[in-house]
Amino acid sequence: MKKILVINGPNLNLLGGREPKIYGKTSLDEINQMIEERAKKIGCEVKIKQSNYEGEIVSLIGEAKSWANGIIINPAAYTHTSIAIRDAITSVNLPTVEVHLSNIYKREKFRQTSFIAGVCVGQITGFGPQGYLLALDALMSIFEKEEKNEAKRN
Repeated sequence: MKKILVINGPNLNLLGGREPKIYGKTSLDEINQMIEERAKKIGCEVKIKQSNYEGEIVSLIGEAKSWANGIIINPAAYTHTSIAIRDAITSVNLPTVEVHLSNIYKREKFRQTSFIAGVCVGQITGFGPQGYLLALDALMSIFEKEEKNEAKRN
């Protein structure tokens, strides 16, 4: 069974009440439940974490190397500032999908730059909580493709 780490960055613990016109009214607990339900349906295991601290996020990514097959990350504000998170993703060499609830490219200019996207297999932005489910499906598709390629080599 494939294992996926899902990381939510700063202030995402406030979802549901935080700027609902931008982020919607769905709480992080509700999003996590949606992720867990989809994971069961498609046959993978998820470990979901949230942190407001950059160093903790870096540590979670580093620890994932020993057990996870992939990562889904919503780095939130760290998207636009964290070289440390970018370097951690590069270091673990796990397929990673960046997710944002809002479309960062329709927001303030400073939010339109992602330091993270360039080291990810893809970015899903602007689809609200559905973005996490799309990311799960994308990673499972990547794993399936890798397994088929490995089978062809052997």
